[in-house]
Amino acid sequence: MKHRVCPWWLGYWLLNPLRKMGQNPLEILAPYVREGMTVLEPGPGMGFFTVALAGLVGPNGRVAAVDVQPKMIEKLKQRLAKAGVEGRVDARVAPAESMGVGDLQGTVDFILAFAVVHEFPDQEKFFAEVAAAGKPGASLLLAEPKGHVKPATFDAELHAAAKAGFAVAERPAIRRSLTALLKKSQ
Repeated sequence: MKHRVCPWWLGYWLLNPLRKMGQNPLEILAPYVREGMTVLEPGPGMGFFTVALAGLVGPNGRVAAVDVQPKMIEKLKQRLAKAGVEGRVDARVAPAESMGVGDLQGTVDFILAFAVVHEFPDQEKFFAEVAAAGKPGASLLLAEPKGHVKPATFDAELHAAAKAGFAVAERPAIRRSLTALLKKSQ
């Protein structure tokens, strides 16, 4: 699939409250995220999942939300402040060539890659970066939009993840998504 980043203005559409009827962030994330965890969220957009992640990690947890689009991060910060959880989230603008998460090496418990991996020009580099950030045994919830991402493309992503040391642990059902919960090897 050709590399293309979701336009920043589409972020407002992705925040539509009706989306929660089919993809409720708390229902999707609660089985995997606990208080005190460190979470990495590449491509958070305007924070459809980020606010829920900040609530789940609690005051002693941390969320690193990394996006290449400054307008997405600006809106995300506004939403976090409104929810009163901005102190739990490190919302960063990443350079185009990397996620810039070297400072997180070996500290992340959970990675949420929701509808984002297909936007990376180098998926093997993506998985190598999140693997380096993850602790041994870290979980990665990978979800891609059905129809937009074909099953063969999703399988290629799983292959790239395996090369980085992730194995499929579960195939949770998320509406309108191709999904896998991956575990980083010890």
